[in-house]
Amino acid sequence: MRSSLDDRLQSESPDNGGITYVSSHGNPDVDAQLRLLIDNVRDYAILTLDLEGRVASWNAGAERIKGYRAEEILGQHFSRFYPPEDVARGKPQAELEQVAREGRFEEEGWRLRKDGSRFWANVIITALRDGQGTLQGFGKVTRDFTERKLAQERLLQSEERFRLLVENIQDYAIYMLDPEGRVSTWNAGAERIKNYRAEEVLGQYFGRFYPPEDVARDKPQRALRVAAEEGRFEEEAWRIRKDGSRFWASVVITALYDPQGTLRGFAKVTRDFTQRKQTQERREVEMLRDAVLARDEFLSVASHELKTPLTPLQLKLTSLLRAVENHPEATLPVVRLARDLDVARRQVRKLADLIEDLLDVSRISMGQLRLDRSPMDLTALAREVISRYTPQAQQAGCTVELEAPAPIPGNWDRARMEQVLTNLITNALKYGAGKPIRVHVRMDSRLALLTVQDEGIGIAPEHQPRVFERFVRAVSERNYGGLGLGLFITQQIVEAHGGIVQVRSTLGQGSAFTVLLPQGLDTTLD
Repeated sequence: MRSSLDDRLQSESPDNGGITYVSSHGNPDVDAQLRLLIDNVRDYAILTLDLEGRVASWNAGAERIKGYRAEEILGQHFSRFYPPEDVARGKPQAELEQVAREGRFEEEGWRLRKDGSRFWANVIITALRDGQGTLQGFGKVTRDFTERKLAQERLLQSEERFRLLVENIQDYAIYMLDPEGRVSTWNAGAERIKNYRAEEVLGQYFGRFYPPEDVARDKPQRALRVAAEEGRFEEEAWRIRKDGSRFWASVVITALYDPQGTLRGFAKVTRDFTQRKQTQERREVEMLRDAVLARDEFLSVASHELKTPLTPLQLKLTSLLRAVENHPEATLPVVRLARDLDVARRQVRKLADLIEDLLDVSRISMGQLRLDRSPMDLTALAREVISRYTPQAQQAGCTVELEAPAPIPGNWDRARMEQVLTNLITNALKYGAGKPIRVHVRMDSRLALLTVQDEGIGIAPEHQPRVFERFVRAVSERNYGGLGLGLFITQQIVEAHGGIVQVRSTLGQGSAFTVLLPQGLDTTLD
């Protein structure tokens, strides 16, 4: 029966789920090749049924998909592949009757394997007729689409969850616009923020949410044009509620295109930032007031600090000049001359450092702080800076110890990192005079860590939150000096490198400043 039905497959038969049957016209070689092809196809269950629906042939794909070997199923009615509820409704026989009338039947539905498990099947049944048009049986092609079905169900569930999520979000107005800007969806957040119910606004042009002056300038349509051309439009601006009141809105409009590139509409997300804007405006007023106070304090401190190093410098230079003038043919002892010149040099250097700090503050305020990154070793830099400050440390009665187990490579601005180290070490020398200072350099979780720790007077808890602000000194007593810029500049340099700087301090027990730095993109040392 298998051979007689197979030989009657005609080339003009309808589509069989991707398998084409070709008439052999009695050519045994073609018959063999066709039989070999069908038998070895594994992605499709290809079988034939007699007029009563009994299985007449069975290929490797049928065995793989349905689980039966040929000897187990040949001669059995094909209804055993259907769930009991379908059999009870007479579905298998109804399908054969439809095929006999119309020549073809196709559907997707649940089918049964030998072990009773279900799979989602794409099924095509085709009528097999001889040359005179007499029905001889049926060809049946089944494919296992279970994974696709499950994927579709997961997608539908995900879409449903997402739809429910969007519809119930309260903090964001999330809705869709058609290509002309008319509202096509409306969520709970949109109703809460804009006060319109869905039935009041669906189908309406979204320009009603803009102030009249913006509508007059065609701002809504320009926003859609920008979104369509660039994919996205974003701004913060005033918008209008149903009652006419204004609110400060953060707005994002995203263009939605189908796979063919056709604009299908826009997604619009609006958030009410009125409270934030009011807070920001209050803060700006407070900052302006603080800036005026800081300016006055700066002028007072700066005039004092700039004058202090100049006075001894002028005295020393005057003294040297008089000595030379009074003894035109003699020279001062070398030791005394060297000592006086050293005092003058240090005072000039202090003045230069103060002025450079002021210039850095100016650069930071104008957004002009620039980094010149290059590969470097943070450990080597720390060792160099500590060596340079050894004489100053000895004069302050301090020892500066370096704990650095290995080189720490990174891609940083060497001059700026030297400035960070210098500021932290001089700060420690100022407030920790007579006590040991420890500098730790190490790696931790792909971050370079630099800690400068002293055992000095420490910082009061109430002052710690402000130590990195400009013109703020950790200790307010005048005898410690300084403009209060070093730690501010340090923080700005560190943050420009993508890092952070922190302080831990106990009053009377000292302070520890820790810098955490990402190594950068290129950490190869020359």
